[in-house]
Amino acid sequence: MRITLDELKNLEQPVIDLLEILSLEGQQYMARLHGPGGMKVLSDHKGQIRLFRSAWQIQDTLSSYTIRETQVVHPSAYHEMVGMAPADIEPMRIQVQRQKS
Repeated sequence: MRITLDELKNLEQPVIDLLEILSLEGQQYMARLHGPGGMKVLSDHKGQIRLFRSAWQIQDTLSSYTIRETQVVHPSAYHEMVGMAPADIEPMRIQVQRQKS
């Protein structure tokens, strides 16, 4: 599922339980928002994934919303880079922010 900033703005008291900032190739980042409606990818009005130049830019864009936890997610292609067969390795997750319960 996808969501735009306008759709997010129109939600009644939007709360983001988990903001995942996914690090992509080419020094780009995308945002996955987890909340009561499930996981949604932040997109533009044309339905394309909205790409950002930094994790900070995503956090600034969403700063007016209640976000309970933020993680930067960085997938690793280490096995392939050193000539090994691709493997199912969990991405590295860095907790950036978390509200106290």
